[in-house]
Amino acid sequence: MEPGARLCLALCLVLPAPGEQRGSRGADPPPGAAPVPGAASPALRESRGWGLGLARRRDGGPAVLPCPRCRRVPLPGPGDPSGGLRLRPGPSKPPLRVSPGCRGAQGRLAYKLLHDLFANYSSALRPVEDTDRALNVTLQVTLSQIIDMDERNQVLTTYLWVRQTWLDAHLTWDKDEYGGIDSIRIPSSYVWRPDIILYNNADEHFGGSMETNVVLRSDGHIMWDSPAITKSSCKVDVSYFPFDGQRCRLTFGSWTHNGNQIDLRNQLDTGDLTDFVENVEWEMLGMPATRNVITYGCCSEPYPDVTYTLLLRRRASFYVFNLLLPCIMVSFLAPLGFYLPADSGEKVSLGVTVLLALTVFQLLVAESMPPSESVPLIGKYYIATMTMITASTALTIFIMNVHHCGPGARPVPPWARRLILHHMARLCCVYEVGESCKSPQRAPGGRAGVGDAGGPGESPGEGQAGTEARGCPWDHCLCHHDALLSNVGYIAGCFRRHRANQRRTGEWKKVAKVMDRFFMWVFFLMVFLMSVLVLGNAA
Repeated sequence: MEPGARLCLALCLVLPAPGEQRGSRGADPPPGAAPVPGAASPALRESRGWGLGLARRRDGGPAVLPCPRCRRVPLPGPGDPSGGLRLRPGPSKPPLRVSPGCRGAQGRLAYKLLHDLFANYSSALRPVEDTDRALNVTLQVTLSQIIDMDERNQVLTTYLWVRQTWLDAHLTWDKDEYGGIDSIRIPSSYVWRPDIILYNNADEHFGGSMETNVVLRSDGHIMWDSPAITKSSCKVDVSYFPFDGQRCRLTFGSWTHNGNQIDLRNQLDTGDLTDFVENVEWEMLGMPATRNVITYGCCSEPYPDVTYTLLLRRRASFYVFNLLLPCIMVSFLAPLGFYLPADSGEKVSLGVTVLLALTVFQLLVAESMPPSESVPLIGKYYIATMTMITASTALTIFIMNVHHCGPGARPVPPWARRLILHHMARLCCVYEVGESCKSPQRAPGGRAGVGDAGGPGESPGEGQAGTEARGCPWDHCLCHHDALLSNVGYIAGCFRRHRANQRRTGEWKKVAKVMDRFFMWVFFLMVFLMSVLVLGNAA
């Protein structure tokens, strides 16, 4: 700053401008008041005279007129006999150029305005001229971010910008009297503020908005913008998890003033989502605002409130790829247990393994869900799949018992032979009627099974040895032919019994195989229908 400008600013702080009203800085003090330290006395100001200017010029060029209020004039340069420092009356017309050094006059007026406004002001009472009239308060909420949604505790954490506007009848001024100042920004604790709080607050500390400044205008309108991180209670419905949508409400209202004292209204029909930061789990569909007037049981006066409803929809891709698809793939393994050969010994083990895997998925879902009566959709799918796998394991055990029916088992009933071995076998495309692939093949001529006969009685070798031991000639004794026929008949009987047992065992194995194929297709169809049902509810 130039020295002339600094000196001019000093004179502006001490000397009043021509026509300045009394009561401002530099004016005569009221009678009986103590003199202000540093201020010029009336006699000294009279001796100095109004409109005198003091400036300095170093470069010899035309000096700049510093201030339009004090009306200082340019002085000669350093070659002047007065040494470049002179006092003389100011011009009668306003200056054409203003130095930046004297623009602090508006700051002085702002301090004076603040002093004049709050000299007799109290922030404890409602700022209305008529106490019987309600004060209009306008509310507007801007949603900036959804920080967290705790489904288990049913708490929604959001970051909001809350704007409140109202009219303070005691804080008005004429802006022409204060240098054209139309608005000032002051701490919010200086003025009266409506006690608007979040009714469904779930924060244990119950913290309010941040203490920010308010914008006070000359007509008395006050605008208060304050950011706040809120925790609100939200009733979470997880019936269609993970394809669910939630409706969380933010209800704002006055805690102590009824509708006859504060008329709370929403500025817009919806919340502001211009600066909303997208959430990775929840998609924001809308934020409609409604005004409600409720009469509570404790009081007869109406209490208005403004409710913002957050329409949320869960992004299900994370849960589909981490919980649903693994469950579907594991579920399709359960029917394959019927396709395993009964002699492998792994049919029951596969069912138990799949059941344990689904139990682990069920526990993961149960940990994140709130304990409520409504079972989520994915939980229903897990329960249905686990029930199906339990039934398939029980059926596998029953079919294995049928498969291992021994020679002592009863023959297949006629109705089972007709229903299972004929109709169901043709339906399930089971064309192998006889033994399994590991059964020994019968040699042609029907003599391969003779050595396998294990019935009681003596063998042909033993009869031949006994005949030769008695010394009976083999060629001339007809009894040898009878013994031979008896032995052949015995062998044939054993062979027939053995074939009957094999036929009976083969029929039961075929019954077990047909039942395996039938239940495999049935359970495949059940898994497919349940998967389509779950994905259909997502749409």
